[in-house]
Amino acid sequence: MGGKKKEAKEKPLEKMTAKELREVAMDIPEIVGVHGMNKPELISAIKEARGIVEETGKKSAGKSSVREIKKQINELKAKREAALASEDRKMADIYRRKISRLKKKTRRAA
Repeated sequence: MGGKKKEAKEKPLEKMTAKELREVAMDIPEIVGVHGMNKPELISAIKEARGIVEETGKKSAGKSSVREIKKQINELKAKREAALASEDRKMADIYRRKISRLKKKTRRAA
C-alpha cells in the first residue's frame, strides 16, 4: 500500500483560489504586481505568460473589467470639464450621460 506517489497534477486555474494563483504567479518572472491583483486578473496574467489563449464566451465578450470602465469614466470626466469650460452645454450633457451609463455598467460588473 505504500510507495506509489501520484504525479503532482496542477488543477485548472479557474478552480484555484486567489492565494494559490498568487503562489503560481510569483514563480513566473514576467508577472509584476501579483499581490495587487484579484482572481480574474491573476488568471489572465498567468494564461498570458504561459501562452494560453483565453476563450471568451458570449456572456463575457461584452463585459469589460471594472478598472477599464473606470478609466473610461475618468477620460470622459476630463472631456466634460473641458466642454463646460468652453461653455458647450450640449457636449457636456452628452458626456454626463455616457458617464452615467458607464457607472451603471460598473455596478453590474461588480
